[in-house]
Amino acid sequence: MSDETRFARVVALACHDLRTPLATVHGFARTLARSELGDPADRYVGMIEAASGQISELLDELTIVTKIESGRYEPRLETVDSLELAREAASELHEDEVSVEGEGGPVRVEPDATRRALRQLARATRRHGGVEAVTVTVRGGEVSIAPLAGTAPGVVTGEDLRELGAAASVELVRALGGSVEADGDRLVIQLPAA
Repeated sequence: MSDETRFARVVALACHDLRTPLATVHGFARTLARSELGDPADRYVGMIEAASGQISELLDELTIVTKIESGRYEPRLETVDSLELAREAASELHEDEVSVEGEGGPVRVEPDATRRALRQLARATRRHGGVEAVTVTVRGGEVSIAPLAGTAPGVVTGEDLRELGAAASVELVRALGGSVEADGDRLVIQLPAA
């Protein structure tokens, strides 16, 4: 086993082992959130619940990257509509941060991971572009996110490693047979056709 493969497997093992205590924290935070503790405890429990969810997503991202890097990624491919996928991704962000338009088409992807990737790329485009909102435009298997400004182009194409979610998203799309590229003021994500 090469040092690179060994490192990827150790990281994957760490991600797996961190899930049990994280599930405990998240589960008890959700239980406490249903109780009326009063302020500020209610607010703190809500913050713990949200943060544990974010940690879980980061572990998902890291797990996928390590599987891709070690050649052990075996996606569960399904045929889905690209517009529906983009809408689902956007629904997990604040309404005023992203809008979705266009016309979908059938793509063959791992739905949950691809939805998370589109959400992460839209979030990173907005955050690193210094813009209040982005527009996701779908044309069949092509999904574009605009405007692409500030430091966002390097971050959302994986060239500037500043954000795990964006870097993992690029790796995922490429591993599925798609592409992610900056084209002027747009990020263009080409998903594999069904």
